[in-house]
Amino acid sequence: MSTDSPGDGARGIVGVDNIDMKLEVVVVPVADVGRAKEFYARLGWRVDATPPGIVQLTPHGSWCSVQFGEHLTTAAPGSGKGYLIVNDVEAARAALLAAGIEVGPIFHIGPGGEPEPGPDPGHGTYRSRATFSDPDGNVWLLQEITERLPGRVDPDMMAFTSATDLSAALQRAARAHGEHEKRTGEADPGWPDWYARYMVAEQAGTELPK
Repeated sequence: MSTDSPGDGARGIVGVDNIDMKLEVVVVPVADVGRAKEFYARLGWRVDATPPGIVQLTPHGSWCSVQFGEHLTTAAPGSGKGYLIVNDVEAARAALLAAGIEVGPIFHIGPGGEPEPGPDPGHGTYRSRATFSDPDGNVWLLQEITERLPGRVDPDMMAFTSATDLSAALQRAARAHGEHEKRTGEADPGWPDWYARYMVAEQAGTELPK
């Protein structure tokens, strides 16, 4: 007997590899919902409309939200940990400090894989980090990512989730294109195409144009 559900063939679904599963919400275990809502709102996260008893907030530029409520999870308050991706960890940390959020010092992963003080000297992607905690002790790690590892992002599905994210990518492309023009010794009238190739390659983790 076939285990396929009706219409599977028509939709072209032949296995889990073909099913889009976009992470929508992560539940954060907290003891005091009101206190948690006030804290996460201070981060600049958007408060979304939700059913009674549930609080949902979404970080700026994120497709994924967080939720908390009295009966959403049996996990112990403070047992959560999450990663927040930023394109400039120093600027992000400064903004959080200005908002009254206690953030630990910036550190980076050294050649031996151990944490070392300060941002990565070459601002290598995935390397510079800082952490902060909410009032319950749930830990959030800021991680500076400007170029994805190969295979992490489908180049055919590249997208920018905010004007800030797009602006930062354009600035990096502009700097790289300036070096490109220095190497060639001439102005490049096709710079829009070069920018596009650079930005796609940076997100997809493929070879950057020279």
